Amino acid sequence: MLAYVRRCVRRAGTSAEKGASAVEYGLMVAAIAAVIVGTVFALGGFVKQTFDDTCSALASGQPTCTSTTGGAGAG
Repeated sequence: MLAYVRRCVRRAGTSAEKGASAVEYGLMVAAIAAVIVGTVFALGGFVKQTFDDTCSALASGQPTCTSTTGGAGAG
């Protein structure tokens, strides 16, 4: 009988640890999602402006990239 009680106590301890691990993983996923959302909001305006500038330049026929250093093709 004592062996049965010990087994039950051991099982209860391992399931409690598994539950704590699940909660910890859930918190980590929530933190990662919060960082991703924050990054998207922080960089969203910059990326939108860059795409708008590129679309405007393509529509008007202006070159989208200009080289001021005179790379490999210069000269």
